[in-house]
Amino acid sequence: MQILKPEELKEKFSDPWVAPYEKVLTMVDGDKVEIVEYHPCISGSHWLMHQYKNNSELIDDAYRDGNKHVYSCHIGSAPLDLQASFNAAGIDEIQVVGDEVKVTHAGLAGAGVGAGMCRGMGKGVKYIELIKSGGGSKEGRATVVTPKLEKVVIGVDDTDVKDAGATWTMAHNLGVELASEGYEYLDHIIVQLYPHNPHKTQNCVSIALTFAVESEKKEALINRVIEILKRDTLSDKTAIAVLEGLEIPEKLREYAMATKTGMMDVETAEATARELDIDLIAVTGEQGKVGALAALGLYNDVEEAVKAYGEK
Repeated sequence: MQILKPEELKEKFSDPWVAPYEKVLTMVDGDKVEIVEYHPCISGSHWLMHQYKNNSELIDDAYRDGNKHVYSCHIGSAPLDLQASFNAAGIDEIQVVGDEVKVTHAGLAGAGVGAGMCRGMGKGVKYIELIKSGGGSKEGRATVVTPKLEKVVIGVDDTDVKDAGATWTMAHNLGVELASEGYEYLDHIIVQLYPHNPHKTQNCVSIALTFAVESEKKEALINRVIEILKRDTLSDKTAIAVLEGLEIPEKLREYAMATKTGMMDVETAEATARELDIDLIAVTGEQGKVGALAALGLYNDVEEAVKAYGEK
């Protein structure tokens, strides 16, 4: 077994059959692990997604968004029975050791090259334990080691006014600014709320921003979000909601659906947030709490998030 850092891998393997991943991140919540990978290909990566999702017992769910792969997994060991074409690649072990996450990938031929050499060159990787190199007809196997991160989802609402602004763009630019400061900005989800809400400015949407962050930096991230919103919001009703971890409580999803399909009030939002131990923060006012909390309940279901309910 060889232990190699990304820069060492790039020096050792400059062959045309090695395509570096862009980035690999892992978030942990108890025995749950979410892996986010940015593959060098776009739709070509769908083959890998199919293989991993169908062959790995440790993967509970997975989806592809462009070249971004998201695997919802659990800690454990489940060795793969590799077979060309049918069971060609997957994950056979996930461990959390101190502040590191160790994910062992295995694959045949090109999938074996991707197991360690391609992934190991990506940003976010500390080092890999290269067990077998792969390529040709050979099996490849490697453990990819990344820092242990946590997931923070921030719901944002009510940043615009009737004649100016747009919450979705302000929220995205906030995420981009935080990314430039070193935070891992993962996603931006637009959640359609009740179209006939009299408090709306126009389309009546709220936003969920997702981040991967080191545990000790979570408070700084939230404080920075508040600072930027206070600087840029046009509204005196802006609020945020903060969900930590990888699970969405069922009651939170129910609240989000109720806010999509009918009127909701600040008092119910506050009571729900208290019950679920979710921080609900008035940045410039209280009204935004309703939509900010609702955004958290549907951030992982983009198809439902965008649906509009009620008469046109």
